[in-house]
Amino acid sequence: MKKSKKYLSYSLSGFLLVVALMSCATSRQEKSLDAASEEFLSKVRYIITPEEREAFLQLPPSERPKFIEDFWKRRDPNPKTPVNEFKEAYFRRINEANQLFSELGTAGWLTDRGRVWILLGRPDSRERYPFGYELYQVPAEIWYYGGTQIIFVDRFWSGHYELEESSARRVDEMTQAWLAHFQPEKQEAEVSPALDFELKVKKTEAGQALISISLPYSHIWFNARGEKFEALLEVSAEIDEASGKKVWTFKRTYPLSLSLEELKQNFDQDYVIELNASFSGQSPFLLKVTLENQLEKRKAEKSLKFEF
Repeated sequence: MKKSKKYLSYSLSGFLLVVALMSCATSRQEKSLDAASEEFLSKVRYIITPEEREAFLQLPPSERPKFIEDFWKRRDPNPKTPVNEFKEAYFRRINEANQLFSELGTAGWLTDRGRVWILLGRPDSRERYPFGYELYQVPAEIWYYGGTQIIFVDRFWSGHYELEESSARRVDEMTQAWLAHFQPEKQEAEVSPALDFELKVKKTEAGQALISISLPYSHIWFNARGEKFEALLEVSAEIDEASGKKVWTFKRTYPLSLSLEELKQNFDQDYVIELNASFSGQSPFLLKVTLENQLEKRKAEKSLKFEF
């Protein structure tokens, strides 16, 4: 898929449960950051998600360089090339914004015009009205992205330009719509040993097979959403008889949503899924189970032979 040069896109990812469980206060963590970590958070303020920021603050200093490396890798539109085009474009636009939009001692990339330049790129055209424009009897700039107008006004004739209210909403809508449209296509989940689970089968009094899947909470990656930590596990299972014929199949998703306290309480426990399977055929049977964390796109596979 060809990507427009005007915008920067990124994908979201989950974070390890153990990161979420560290309990230092965010304000204290920010104050204790080393210079390199402070610089990183400052520069990526326009593109880092709240979940990523919180996870970064929770990390011990020794793990932050790896986080930063992975942060940019997740945004690389073409990992096969030696250059990360997203990262290069982002910092190039920061430099351009500093050259073009410095205001009253404020670096250009921290101004409204600089932010829009960084996120949406160079406008198709740019009109400047240093002595006012129609309804705006104050200095104004109008930027055009296609047929869309983005208006900045200098309300106090001070050289400080702010996004006009409706334009601010428009910028947010344009950025979010574009990012959603150009999210990476769904990729096949990576097989991950970190998602390892225990698989058991026993026969019930009703003659069915009771399949038990046990996964430690500490192996599950969660996304932080507000005050909740969420995961979405998909279980796919099938049973083959001795001839290789498939005699039973199953597929279902299991959403998890826990508070931080609930995660702390369950951290050393297992999340258990039980399935009842009714089938007939010739022993021995072969059970194959795939467990996928759909938010993180990682999966684990396991098989088990049993007599029935």
